Parts: sequence; C-alpha cells; structure tokens
Amino acid sequence: MNKGKQNKSESLFVMDSNPSLGKCLPISLQHFLAMIVGNTLPSIVLAGTLASKHGFTDADKVNLIQAGMFIAAIATFLQLIPVLTVGAKLPLIIGVSFSYIPVLNEIGKNYGIEAVMGAQLVGAIAAFIVGMLIGKIRKFFPPIVSGTVVLTIGLSLYSVALNYMAGGNNVGRIAGQSDAVPFGNWRFWVVALVTLSVVLICNMFAKGYMKLAAILIGIVVGYAVALGFDTFLEPMKNADGQIIKMINFKTFTDSNWFDLPKLMPYKPSFPGAAVATMVVMFVVNAVQAVGDISSTTIGGLDREATDKEISGGIKANSVASAIGSLIGALPPATYSQNVGIVAMTKVVSLKVFKITGALILGAAFLPKFGALMLTVPQAVIGGATVSVFAQITMSGMKLITSEELSIRNSTIVGLGVALGMGITQISKAAFYTFPDWFSMIFVSSPVILATLVVFTLNLILPQKSLAEEQAERDEMEK
Repeated sequence: MNKGKQNKSESLFVMDSNPSLGKCLPISLQHFLAMIVGNTLPSIVLAGTLASKHGFTDADKVNLIQAGMFIAAIATFLQLIPVLTVGAKLPLIIGVSFSYIPVLNEIGKNYGIEAVMGAQLVGAIAAFIVGMLIGKIRKFFPPIVSGTVVLTIGLSLYSVALNYMAGGNNVGRIAGQSDAVPFGNWRFWVVALVTLSVVLICNMFAKGYMKLAAILIGIVVGYAVALGFDTFLEPMKNADGQIIKMINFKTFTDSNWFDLPKLMPYKPSFPGAAVATMVVMFVVNAVQAVGDISSTTIGGLDREATDKEISGGIKANSVASAIGSLIGALPPATYSQNVGIVAMTKVVSLKVFKITGALILGAAFLPKFGALMLTVPQAVIGGATVSVFAQITMSGMKLITSEELSIRNSTIVGLGVALGMGITQISKAAFYTFPDWFSMIFVSSPVILATLVVFTLNLILPQKSLAEEQAERDEMEK
C-alpha cells in the first residue's frame, strides 16, 4: 500500500506528484525549448517598429526581451501556484503572445512604447473582469466568432513576416551606418527560405526534441548561413556606399551578463484610441484562453476544464499583463505549443512546469540572452515566424469548421474577414474626414474590426442550421 502511494506520488502523470529531478528535467527542457524563441520574437518585432519610428535604442530592445522573459516566468508560476482565485493550477506554460502584435505595432508606431504600456494596463483590467464573468459571457463567443478572430490575426501577420524575409526595417548595422538598406537583396531571401525549409523539415520529419525545437533549429541554421554570407561573400553596401552586415555583435558585446528587470522603465500614457483598441484585444484573447485551458485538461487530464480553472487562468494572465506594463513587458498568454506537448506526452506533474518556469526566470536575469537574440537577422526571424503565423491562421480555420458552415455562419466569417482585412489594405485617405480615434480603432488593425463585425452579426442574425436552410429551399420549390 505504501509502495503504491509512493509510486503515485512520483508519477509524471499525476498533477500533485513529486517526481525526481532526473525524471522532470527532459520534459521541462522540451517545454522550455518549445517556448523560448516564441517568447522573444514579439518583443523583437515591436522593437523594430519602435526603432524606426521612435528611436528605440538597442539597450531598450534588450530590456524589452528581458522583461518579456521575466513576465513569462511570473505568469507561469502564477498559473501553477494560484493566489486566492488567481491562477488555474493546471500544467500551463505562459509566454508573450503573438496575437497582440498587429495592435501593438499600430499603437507603438502612432504613440510610442509609453502608450503600449498604458493601454496594456487598462486592457489587463478589462480582461480580469472577463475572467470574473467568463461563465456568463462565454456563450457570446462561439467558435464561429473566436475562430474568425484567430484567422484574422494570422492573416494580418503575414505582411510582417514577409517584410522581415526581405530584410526588414532594421538590418544589422555597423556603427554610424545610415538608415538606407538594400531591402529585398537576394541574400535576405536565401537566408529566410533556408530558415523556413529547416523549420518545415524538422516539423514534418523529425521526432522528439528536434521536432519540438524546430523553430530554434531553423534559426540556428539560418543564422549560420547569414554569418557565412557576411564572412565569405563580398559585403553588401547601402546607397551611401557603407558596408552592411546581416549580423551585428555590438549590442551583445556591450550588454551585461546579469541584470534585474527595471520598474517603470516607461511612464505609461493613455491615448483613448490606443486604450479602446487594446481593451478589445484583451477581451478577445481572454476568451481565446478558454480554448487552450480546455485543451490542456482534455489532452492531459481527460476531462473538461471547470469554470473555476478557466476563470483563474484568465485572471492570472491579466494580473501578469498588468505587472508587465509596469516593468516594460508585453502581454502574455497561454502557449498552444506547450499545450500540444501536454496532450502528446500526458505529463501533467506541476513540478515539471515549475522547473520550466525556473529556467525561463533564469534567462530573464541574463541580458546577454536578449542581446544574442537581437543579433539574429530579421530575414531569419521572418523565415522562422511565417510558419508560426500560418499555424495561427489554420487554428482559426479549425475553430470555424468545428461548427456547421451554414449560409449564416459563412456570411459572418466572410464579412468579418473581408471588412477586417480589406479596410487596412486601402489608402488611409479614404477616411480623412473621420476623427483620428476612429481610424485608430477601426482602421489600424484588421483584428479589431473583424472582431466587432463577427460579434455583432452573431448576435443579430437568426440562428439557422444547414438542415433548416435546406428545409427552407425545399419549401420554396413546392
């Protein structure tokens, strides 16, 4: 009897167990490898936008990455070890979310990093309220609505990835180099496509660690190719005749080995349009968290998630986002790739995830890690992320097709995507008579408009199944 209890207490497949470090570490490393690159890339993407528009320095970029690692660790521990009703106490890994990038880029471009942090703080409060009420409002976000939003997020990110594949806005520069860069040079495309090819090969043909670390391996190979181009080929030059290298180690050399995240590195500002836009995104992502939390319990524990777990999970992400806004970190969310590992391995021991959280926290105190990530050429980042954005898009498609594609549902999805994506692809001059706040909320991001359209249509259009629509057609033929 005692032996049986002891075996159960050391099992990887029981949440409250205490397996040995030797048992935990391989799975913990799997989770760490699966999230580490994705956790830094949103910060790098936003930093590129801020550098070109607001003079964001290399030191600022390192701080943004470092703060993102710190908040990922805090959010993960908060999920694993709930405080009062905040936290799901489920095997979850949390990291900085790609889903916010379209909105973060627009707010950053128009108002700067201070507005990003201010809007994030208000959005986190809104999401916390959603977490408190999720049981009552969940019915207003069926798969047809949430799936269209996820689909639009994925589609809106493609231009970001492809711009990076062509060289991006901030190619690694030598000191004193002018801003003119050879955008679209064939070397960028080769590096990007090599990176993408390696990611695909690892995803489709590899197993174990290589499959889970596909993006990391792709980045390493693409990085090596870029380094080879810098070393062995005639250097690229900009319009002023200055040499351009894909990889610049200056920031890495200058950065410290150890540092702490900074409190209030940016004074939050609260432009109304930015706040309204971010609130919508936080509400949408709070509802999206329901899917990941439910997938974790279904895949790892063979049961549905309880309302208490879902509510606690959303509130934990919200609290972490609020803390993040005070230390210069972008908003976190549940990581689907780690949910996939849980479903695949069935390992749910919370000790495994606490070790992963410790690994993430360790990286947060190493500015050299963030600086190393900044040396990765944007062409490599583009090649690595385009497949991630494709997966986001297809996740939206799966949600949509989980319901009947009746004429009603097809209309909701079609109009949501058409208006959301279409309105951002026409000239801003089409809205010159509208106030700035209108353009920021409804025109700057396809995700916001698509969300409002599908949410409204789902409320006002009458519910009709495929069978009911067919019955109507049969009736008309009589």
